[in-house]
Amino acid sequence: MVWIFRFFVFWYVCGFFLLTFDLIPPALEWANAVFLIVAGLIGGIYFVKRFGITIGFLYSLFIVVFSIAVEHYGVQYNLWFGSYHYEQDFGPMVSGVPISIGFAWLMVIAGSHEIARVLSPHGRYFFISFLLIGSALAVSIDLILDPVAFHVKEYWIWDEPGMYYSIPFSNFTGWFFLSLFFHLIGYSVMRKSQSDPQWGYRMFLVFEGVQGMFVWLAIIGNLWLAATLVGIIMVITIRWYIQKRRLL
Repeated sequence: MVWIFRFFVFWYVCGFFLLTFDLIPPALEWANAVFLIVAGLIGGIYFVKRFGITIGFLYSLFIVVFSIAVEHYGVQYNLWFGSYHYEQDFGPMVSGVPISIGFAWLMVIAGSHEIARVLSPHGRYFFISFLLIGSALAVSIDLILDPVAFHVKEYWIWDEPGMYYSIPFSNFTGWFFLSLFFHLIGYSVMRKSQSDPQWGYRMFLVFEGVQGMFVWLAIIGNLWLAATLVGIIMVITIRWYIQKRRLL
């Protein structure tokens, strides 16, 4: 399983260079789908390591399938997130939604699960802290992902205005509540979890690595508000996670 993480690191480095200098030709747009799918697979491995093969696989599959279904109804009927449509080639599609988007959600939920698990105080407040921190972290990655995907890379286009980089507020509330739903399910099976520090740290690196890449792309694209806001969130999260992890 470690080879998948190593492949992601290789693909990440290549993608970072190509995206920085805008060197990806139309014929290689499928590389975006590969990146998202591999990141999602690492999220799936993380859940398998924590919850066991059966629960981890089923939970990961549920996240992929359910998120695609939610995105489908969102695109078709302008529900939950707002009105938008995809522009770039993200690989095979199901009901108008790229499969890779489901894997992207798996990466986001797995990464925010790991970080929220470590940051949340043990005891009576763990439940609410885990849900709120996990959902807030998911929104934090979207605060940088959506502006870059919309304004810099034009991976998808928003059809209705909003105050934050012309992105509707409903998109972020949609992200929060869908993430909250996924984390609620994750919490319900957490009692059956087992510790795997290496994959926990790898999942943390993938989540922050993807977020960091989009912060860099935001800087290149002069999206200074998004880059500054999410950059500050990243610094706080990374320092807090490393400090708390040492105590576990």
